[in-house]
Amino acid sequence: MSAPDSPLLAIVGNPNSGKTTLFNLLTGLRQKVANYPGVTVEKKIGECWSQHGKKLRLIDLPGAYSLNARSPDEAVLRDVLLGRRSDTPKPDKVVLVLDAANLERNLYLATQILELGLPTVIALNMIDIAEGKNWRIDVKKLSDELGVPVIPMQATSGQGLLELKSAMSREDLPQPRWHSAPLPEEIRASVLATRAELVLTGAVQEKSSLLEPLYLLSDHDPLHAGIKDTQLGQISRGRAALEKAHPGWEDQLVNDRYSAIEKLCREVLVRPDQEPVTITQKLDRWLLHPVFGGVFVLAFLVFLFYLIFKVAEGPMGWIEAAFAALGSWVTGVMPPGDLRDLIVDGAINGVSGVVVFLPQILILFFFIGIMEDTGYMARLAFIMDRLMSVVGLNGKAFLPFLSSYACAVPGIMATRTIDSPKDRLITILIAPLASCSARLPVYLLLISALMPDSVSLWAKAGIMVSLYALGTLGAFGFAWVLNKGVMRGANAPMILEMPSYKMPSIKGILLLVWQRAKAFLLRAGTVIFGISILIWAASTYPKSDSPDASVRLEQSIAGKAGHLIEPVIAPLGYDWKIGIGLIGSFAAREVFVNTMAVVYAVQSEDEEDMTPLRDRLRQETRANGKPVYSPLVCISLLVFYVFAMQCVSTMAIVKRETGSWGWMWFQLAAMTGTAYVLALAIFQIGTALGY
Repeated sequence: MSAPDSPLLAIVGNPNSGKTTLFNLLTGLRQKVANYPGVTVEKKIGECWSQHGKKLRLIDLPGAYSLNARSPDEAVLRDVLLGRRSDTPKPDKVVLVLDAANLERNLYLATQILELGLPTVIALNMIDIAEGKNWRIDVKKLSDELGVPVIPMQATSGQGLLELKSAMSREDLPQPRWHSAPLPEEIRASVLATRAELVLTGAVQEKSSLLEPLYLLSDHDPLHAGIKDTQLGQISRGRAALEKAHPGWEDQLVNDRYSAIEKLCREVLVRPDQEPVTITQKLDRWLLHPVFGGVFVLAFLVFLFYLIFKVAEGPMGWIEAAFAALGSWVTGVMPPGDLRDLIVDGAINGVSGVVVFLPQILILFFFIGIMEDTGYMARLAFIMDRLMSVVGLNGKAFLPFLSSYACAVPGIMATRTIDSPKDRLITILIAPLASCSARLPVYLLLISALMPDSVSLWAKAGIMVSLYALGTLGAFGFAWVLNKGVMRGANAPMILEMPSYKMPSIKGILLLVWQRAKAFLLRAGTVIFGISILIWAASTYPKSDSPDASVRLEQSIAGKAGHLIEPVIAPLGYDWKIGIGLIGSFAAREVFVNTMAVVYAVQSEDEEDMTPLRDRLRQETRANGKPVYSPLVCISLLVFYVFAMQCVSTMAIVKRETGSWGWMWFQLAAMTGTAYVLALAIFQIGTALGY
């Protein structure tokens, strides 16, 4: 991203230490997000400038508690800092972010990193929260003991940023002089003997320090990310030999390190005899209450969806008007013909049908960012633990599931933080049942068609909450069946860090919203644009001589495909045009919206008709004059989209994460089969009852 002579600095720290907030503060929009090759761990790189105009390259490494890897995140952190990854250069310097309000726990990882000998700057973040607990940290003493600069900070407000940048740009950063308790001689000798064998297999370089084989021997990541299969056997044998010769050797090293950290904390940290009641404790009395906590969650969701309908109404109207004006302008300046129809009916109508929902999706992401930044997201996991335990999971599995409400792909990636392989697999299989943002345009369109404008926004918000609740209950039902039937076994307990509440970084949240908006628009401008063109072509060709637009559509490739599956979907109340939407949305759920926009634009007799799609759905009738999108059909479609597995990207990531085609096909069959049966039951029972 910049000149090779610019130093590379790694931003490292515990989860919830404010590491990513600091990275966003330093880089702003000058960052890129990707995944490390071979694993689905997120990789963020960016750049910033010092006060003297010096360019600094930054990499935000995954949050971790230790270099003794127990997950792919921790394995990536270990391997990058040790220079073991060919795709990522070894950092020149380290910016170590510590949570001042949890200093002792944060120092465990910090001391491990300092022992690697890399030039380091410590950002002592959340100093305001520590001061709120009446803690007094002797920053100079801490700096002297560790041998590195320590900068007190409050990343959410930018306090300490200039001092941090100044320290980061120093050429003369001292080598850390922290040394924990020396390695017991008998363990040291065993590690040295194993190291020689690891050198022969290529697991470590001949010139590597003793710390590298030590951390490889304590690797407990079930996926062993960063370690080749040929080396894994030697590492396992070395660990077994160490355990046999020195039982409990890892526990001994952990205890020795904590003893050294406790001694350090006694010298640099003064706590009051009786700490004041913090705002976190006061809030948690209500927000973690067995009854009031659940009531707050429900009230928050209803309020969120009310905002999604109310606040987004204006921007959505502007977007609709802009696309309508664009379509009218193209119609006015171009002569009639296939090219004009392609641009207006295919590209403009297709893309506008999805982009119009951008304001509502961004509101959702904004509030997800608020929950993550304030620390409330962990409380949701705690609140849900009791409910999750009923189906054999714990609250920790709820965090990846909650991420899936934005998108199932990162939600499934986030299951790598779950220690139990059984719980991880079940969470992967149920994650797509969370109503992701791709479903949101479908829900909003069908709710708009179902309920006229005169219906209150609270009623529409209530239906939206019901759909999200239905998906959640469905996921719990699947989890219960899998736990009790397919994957019986002992349930794993939940160990979860409960961070202090803190003021959100609005700048960081807006950056998240911008990244999501950019990704959504890129998707609309590439994938959805391409699909819109294909759907328009399939809806237009082969051409018919019939003067009736509906007949021409019916005789097209798309029309024939819709008629082909009509016998299967007719019992659900769907016609062949809806069938075209179902086929198109298999690639991605939101494609249903732009598919219907293209279908009804192609069908329209009036070439200048730019009626919003929701109004078209209300006007669409069957041959007998009855509305196609009756309340019963809309409800049936909504339930179908709650449960149906219609996302190729999610299927691909499920295959990759489980390493099995079988689980992917099982998930597809179970979800889509359930969606069909429930939609069928709703329509048939509702029809029998006279609806």
